[in-house]
Parts: sequence; structure tokens; C-alpha cells
Amino acid sequence: MGINMSDTIRQLSQERGLSEELIQRTIENMLLAAYRKRYGTDENAIIRIDDDWQVSIFSKKRVVEHDDVYNPVDEIDLFEARELNPDSEVGDEILVEIDAAKEFSRQSVQLAKQTAHQSIRDIQKDSLYSEFKDKVGEIIIGYYQRERNGTIYVDLGKIEGILPKKYQSARETYHTNDRIKALIKEVNKMSSGLQVVLSRTDTEFVRLIFELEVPEIYDKTVEIRKIVREAGHRTKMAVYSNRDDVDPVGACVGLKGVRIQAVIKELEGEKIDILKYDPDPKRFIKNALSPAEVRDVIIINEKSKKALAVVNDSLLSLAIGKKGLNVQLANKLTDWMIDVKTEAQFTEMDISAEAKRAASELFGDAETEEFSRIAELPGVDPAVAQALLDNGIDSIEDFLYLSKEQLDGMENISSEQLDVLRALIDEWVEIVDEEEEEPYADEEFEEGEAAEEDEEETGEEVECPECNEKFTIDTANYSGNTINCPNCGAELELSYEKEDEGE
Repeated sequence: MGINMSDTIRQLSQERGLSEELIQRTIENMLLAAYRKRYGTDENAIIRIDDDWQVSIFSKKRVVEHDDVYNPVDEIDLFEARELNPDSEVGDEILVEIDAAKEFSRQSVQLAKQTAHQSIRDIQKDSLYSEFKDKVGEIIIGYYQRERNGTIYVDLGKIEGILPKKYQSARETYHTNDRIKALIKEVNKMSSGLQVVLSRTDTEFVRLIFELEVPEIYDKTVEIRKIVREAGHRTKMAVYSNRDDVDPVGACVGLKGVRIQAVIKELEGEKIDILKYDPDPKRFIKNALSPAEVRDVIIINEKSKKALAVVNDSLLSLAIGKKGLNVQLANKLTDWMIDVKTEAQFTEMDISAEAKRAASELFGDAETEEFSRIAELPGVDPAVAQALLDNGIDSIEDFLYLSKEQLDGMENISSEQLDVLRALIDEWVEIVDEEEEEPYADEEFEEGEAAEEDEEETGEEVECPECNEKFTIDTANYSGNTINCPNCGAELELSYEKEDEGE
């Protein structure tokens, strides 16, 4: 006799949110468990459920002679078989319907119930797991239920989630039925059920909040390059625009700051610095240290990504931040080790020649950094410097005086390496030839003296002995040691008295 379970199935479907297919599988498992408890096996059990949820259970048995029934579980006497089906013959298989109310004992029914409950729990767990596993990394809204040992339990509707203390912001407090928006961090299957772990400290949580508030981020016009965060204190976010006509920072801030204020409100007042990403590390480091204004950035070591940011004395504490938080977040955002100094502190530092040269340009120092030793040259190969040192050459001056034959005779250094070294010297060293410069200066001085002497000589005034007319030599016709008087034309001979030797 079949059992009508349509009302029960509808109730299960509504209360547990299970599909009818899953409920059907649960009923089948329940009846098979009861059959197995009653008969010791379920291999010959057949469950049928029609469209009206009429449930029937049958036992498949083989027809045997009257005296040959040894196992009544899967064998039936020919006479009994013909009562069910007059056409039955020995060797046939027929289905015998089981009256569950009469055949199944109380223990069998109890086992069937336990099996049904367990099946429903497992099915529900699998269903919820599949649903929430696909939502990992998304935002969900729930309501505060209770707190235990620092962990907050959140009502998510179908299931209860947990917000561990390590994923809670330090500035947030909650009360019963408070609304909680959080990121689904993990979904785990536990023996006690399904565990949904929530987080409000993850940087991805901030990214998703901005996607909700800023349409340009949602449609990828503005993209977030990187987010670093100290939850409850400060967040730094680098953004860039895929369109020249869209300001990425302005889009995130919004008109009169309405967009960023909505995010700050959701994060309970946490400070947020939005800055423009720049592929140039110097400009990016400048931006990353906001809200402090950086005077300039000096790259100390590009390979190990070490840089120095120079700020005014009044902005040093702002650039470093409380407990060094601002510069720490800037380090993480840019992936550079940033040291913040004032101009006075920087000048006292012992740094590389290349950085000093950059500093000299920064502070307007007209003097050029001087290099005397080969090892001091920026970018010099240490192996080349050591090879020259092994050959007794340490200074740049000594190297420049070496002949080609002497250089070719050196060990452990190739001509290509020497060419590179010469190029470095040309780039970083100003070569002054003192022997040429000094004679040039003397020559210039002597020419000046001669000009003065000529001027004095040609400007000397004389008196003509013939007409007693006075005139200067430069106004007369001058040829060798004789001149002609411009008045009477008399020819006069010039003579000079020799100076005393002691003068």
C-alpha cells in the first residue's frame, strides 16, 4: 500500500529550502534504511514515487517450487506468486509490495527517521556550501546576534556566519541586531555544519565598497592599482584612469567628497588616502607619502629599491605618520624602502656618490662631485676596480697616464672592460690640463702688457727742433726709428735711453 507524502514534501521544501529532487532522494534513502534493518539487505528493494508523491516500496523475488523456498527475503512460493499474478511460472521474478506499517518494526521506523534527518542535514549542508562557496570574495549583509570570546556571530538568513576578532576593525563596536556588512573570507565544511567566515579588515573589502560607491571603478574606467591598509587607522589606495579625460582621484572622491565620505562612514571613520599611480617610482613615492608634500625623491639603490624622500622640517612628522604608519603604508604601496629626511638630515648622511650628485642638483649646488679613485665612480664594475688595484692602479689620474701597451699587459681585465671604464670617466670626471691652461693665461697677460706698452709709446709727446711745434708720436708719420713732423715735415730720429740694470 503506497504512502502519500505530498504535504510532508511541500513542508520540507519550504522550511529547509530544498529541491524536490533532493527530498525524493532523502525519502528513498530512508525507506531503504528501514528495509535493510528489517530484512538484512536492500539489494532486492525497489522504491517507486509517482508524480503525486505516492511512495511505494517493493521486494523483488524469484518464483520457486513450494518445497524449494529457502530464503523468503528474495524467494516466493509458486502458489503465492500466482495469487499475485496468475501467469507466474517457476524462475520468474515478481515485485511484492511491502506494507511498511505492518512489516517494519518500531526500530526500523526509528532508523529510517534518523537516516532521513541526517540525509536532509547533509543535503542542506552541500547545498549551502555550493551556494556560499561561489560567494567567497563578495560582500554580504547580516545582523549581529551574539558575541563569544571576541567572535561575533552574524545572522545571514539561511546560515549563521562568524566574524573573528582578528577580522574586526579596532574602532568598531556592535550591539544586538546591528547591521553588519562584511566580506565572505572563507567557507568551510565542519562536523557541526557549515562555517562561513567573515572579514571587515581585508583590503578587498575596501575595493568592493569603492566599486559600490564609484561607478567609474565598477565599469573599469578607473582601476585600483593597489590597496594597503592598517584596519581602523589608515588606508592608502593607488588608482589610475584608462581615459585621459577622467581624473581617477576626483572620480573616487566625488563631488564635494560625497563618494569617499560614504566609504569612510562604512569604515567607521578610518582615514583614506587616494593617490594617483605613476610608473615613475620618484613621482609614485611622492604621491604615496600624502598627505605630506615631498620636496623631492632621491633613488639610493634602484636594484634593492631603496629611496630617500626629502621634506621640509615642518612636514617630517606628517610624512612619517603616527608610529611610522604613513611611511610604512607608503613602503607597502610602492614596494620601495623609503627613508624620510629633512634637508639638514640629508646633508649629514654618508651616501653613495650618485645619490650625492642627485642631491647636489636638488639643492642647487653648482659644484660638481669630485672623484679621485676608480672605485668611487658610479656604476663601476667592482671586479674592474679590483683588477686595476691588483696592478697598482687606484687613482683615475694614474689610469689616464697609462699607455695602451701598459693597459694591454694587465691581467684579469679585458679591453671591453677598459672601454666601459673610460666611458664612465668621460661621464663623471671633468679633466683639466693644467700645463696648457697656465701658459694660456700667461700669454694672455703678456699680450695685455704689450698693448699697454704700445699705447704708452705711441702716445708720447715730442717737440720738433725746427719749428718748435709739439705733437704726439701717434699723430706723425711713423717708420722704423724715424718720424716726420706733421707741421713742417722735418725728419726726426727716435732714440731710447737704456734703463739702469738695477731697476
